[in-house]
Amino acid sequence: MQIDLERAKKVKSILVTLPRPENDKSPYFDLAEKHNLKLDFRSFIHVEGVSVNDVRKQKIDFGEYSAVIFTSRNAVDHFFRICEEMRFEVSSDLKYFCRSETIALYLQKYIQYRKRKIFFANQTLKSLHDLLKKHKSEKFLFPCSDVANERTQNWMSKNGYDFAPAVLFKTVMSDITDLEEVFYDIIVFFSPSSVESLYKNFPDFKQNDTRIAAFGNSTQKALLEHDLILDIPAPTTDAPSMTMAVEQYILKVNK
Repeated sequence: MQIDLERAKKVKSILVTLPRPENDKSPYFDLAEKHNLKLDFRSFIHVEGVSVNDVRKQKIDFGEYSAVIFTSRNAVDHFFRICEEMRFEVSSDLKYFCRSETIALYLQKYIQYRKRKIFFANQTLKSLHDLLKKHKSEKFLFPCSDVANERTQNWMSKNGYDFAPAVLFKTVMSDITDLEEVFYDIIVFFSPSSVESLYKNFPDFKQNDTRIAAFGNSTQKALLEHDLILDIPAPTTDAPSMTMAVEQYILKVNK
């Protein structure tokens, strides 16, 4: 990791732009304890469900699809919410394709896991695409947000899959104006929407000595479009996770 020596100041506090984890097993807690850091979580965006009327306007008949693709737990929640509100009975023959095992196991909240046909990838889009290739004859429903994963949709269209995106929830910028006088050494971003939320809440935001970490190409691009300095990118060859990238940075500047 290349470090700007002029910005290489000691790190004492980190703000992660995600909801606080429900338990203490997050690697961020381990990171904070190991390096004696002040750690806060604050989601810059949140999800709101789309109404049944708005779903009906999309003219999608859920009963026509033999499989559903889930890339997030939000997609799972809102798929089953809409099914319940529409009084649509989910077939026991429906196949579930999940981006990760974590999402697949989350299905237990709504279905009898062992009695359903459930497939999962290993978190990456490539592994999801490789999984879908083995089941190309299915007719897929893709529950998503209003800022859907375009890469997956483009890939499916390009490869001739029979699928339909169903916008079941939307991403909304949160009110974070109470952070105006609160400053952190590192702010960690995971989505372009969180970057946009920063500027919606603080149009005159100045980065100054705040180091910025960002996960993923689209998030990093959004930061650069606002002329922000990207101090800690992830994933990289040496740091496949965001916590690993942040820790590598801290080890170099907190000497």
